[in-house]
Amino acid sequence: MGLMLRASGVSLSLGGHRVLHEVSLDVRPGELVALVGPNGAGKSTLLGVMAGDLPPDAGAVTLDDVDLAAWKHLELARRRSVLPQEHRLAFGFRAVDVVRMGRSPWVRTHREDDDDRVVAEAMQRTEVLEHAERIVPTLSGGERARVAFARILAQETPLVLLDEPTAALDLRHQDQVLAQARRLAVAGSAVVAVVHDLTIAAAYADRICVLAGGEIVADGTPAEVLDPELIGRVYEHPVDVLTHQGRLVVVPRRLHAVPPPDTEEGSWSVVR
Repeated sequence: MGLMLRASGVSLSLGGHRVLHEVSLDVRPGELVALVGPNGAGKSTLLGVMAGDLPPDAGAVTLDDVDLAAWKHLELARRRSVLPQEHRLAFGFRAVDVVRMGRSPWVRTHREDDDDRVVAEAMQRTEVLEHAERIVPTLSGGERARVAFARILAQETPLVLLDEPTAALDLRHQDQVLAQARRLAVAGSAVVAVVHDLTIAAAYADRICVLAGGEIVADGTPAEVLDPELIGRVYEHPVDVLTHQGRLVVVPRRLHAVPPPDTEEGSWSVVR
């Protein structure tokens, strides 16, 4: 089976508040797992624990059956890459410099010979090659997010952890980034992504893992997990799950709709 990331009975409290409670999750090569759930469900915290950035209070996380804490930093950087929620830089790096940082684990190895090609391809795949010489703080939020994702692509690791990779992106680039994440999985990488849009998760994920209150309440294929009753209960808001062109679409019911300007009151209705 090769590389496997496994969280076993993971629990974690932050600031006296329980954020994760006995969470167990396996991630295998060749699959994209979407972590979904309402705000405060523990998605980003779980990703941080699985990345090795947050040590759990109980339970364990292993990579290839070796505890994450036992991995040397360089070897871990060659095995897994992590895209955080925020993309902050203290210095005025060019976009190409940021993407090239993804190649740092491969310094003084034979793979260093591929740096220029890999960096250019990563920027091409995320459509930021034209911004290569731009200073990153001058880019828009969405452009910075795509540069950060290009860095992940350039790192070329078999495990990829993405925390809200589509948060700052427009519709087109949301689709593009998840398509690239899907491409990584098809090529054999194990990919975990925190995703807020359930429809996008359904389109690209092999599995959807639903968190609520720091616990996993569902884990399965999109068709198995995206049940209107379950999703409505977890998000505390009713939804409809439709099929459009063979794909699942999750639509929240608009319970608090407001008539648009210049609309006669009698002509406006809300379907509940």
